Amino acid sequence: MSHRSLDKLDKKILHLISEDARIPFLEVARACNVSGAAIHQRIQKLTNLGILKGSQFVIDPEKIGYETCAYVGLYLKNPEDFDDVVEALKKIPEVVEAHYTTGGYDLFIKIYAINNHHLLNIIHDKLQPLGLSRSETIISFNAVIDRPLPIIDSALDEKED
Repeated sequence: MSHRSLDKLDKKILHLISEDARIPFLEVARACNVSGAAIHQRIQKLTNLGILKGSQFVIDPEKIGYETCAYVGLYLKNPEDFDDVVEALKKIPEVVEAHYTTGGYDLFIKIYAINNHHLLNIIHDKLQPLGLSRSETIISFNAVIDRPLPIIDSALDEKED
């Protein structure tokens, strides 16, 4: 992974916008003691470098009817089918994350389902046909910590050394 050299202004901007993506650039400029134009330029630079990937609204899945959040470890019958399975997972809207990880799983995914019955249908009807030898499911009752980039300050500070 390549690391970009960020100065203190970049770090302060990232800290402010990671806490509130809707913060007006002029408010960021005031907090950083620079002009609004300087903030626009820095945001553009951070975007061009790929450090900022955009902004989005965060929807609470439970409030729109997705009451079950589950993490599923997938074991593939044929691990060489990994890329095909990833492409198939992209077509399942309930799969919101997929990770290639260390450990025993070939893939580790996060799913939102309307309820446990819907989760069972997703696993049986959409995941098993992808060529799984088996899967392990963990249902999350509640996220007790849910924050964006919780290590942003310390991670960026280490890069200065």
